[in-house]
Amino acid sequence: MGHRGRKGDPLYGIRRVLQSGAENLTPNQTRRLERVITADPRHEEVFLAYQCAQELRAAYQHHDLKAGRVIALKVLDSFHSCPVPEIARLGRTLRRWRQACLAYFTTDRANNGGTESINGLIELARRVARGFRNRDNYRLRMLLIAGGLDGHLPT
Repeated sequence: MGHRGRKGDPLYGIRRVLQSGAENLTPNQTRRLERVITADPRHEEVFLAYQCAQELRAAYQHHDLKAGRVIALKVLDSFHSCPVPEIARLGRTLRRWRQACLAYFTTDRANNGGTESINGLIELARRVARGFRNRDNYRLRMLLIAGGLDGHLPT
């Protein structure tokens, strides 16, 4: 909407609702969402973005990988032509990453989340350490942080 949320801004008041999955909304939250979206025609773009996010979530959360892939293909083929600039930009990005996006459905939901998590922990430890002088101590510290030590330290 081109502005930061303020206390009296209706969209700011439902920001948590907009961040939630539609399946997790209570009836009261659903009514609040409908009330705010219909209050101002400019809010329809926000609601469209919310619906697009729900559709993308549905693709990755679908229990059947084939059905999820069908939804993902629909998203990849439609988002780039959306009149809302932010959604169109997301659609163009998803199309550039098409192969990686669809790989999720052909690799039985495999992803690199665990690797990224361990790498983040190691990077944090490296920054905090401010430089180890002993390579063996550095290696042991990284293994300890990443959970690679199972109680058996080399002697």
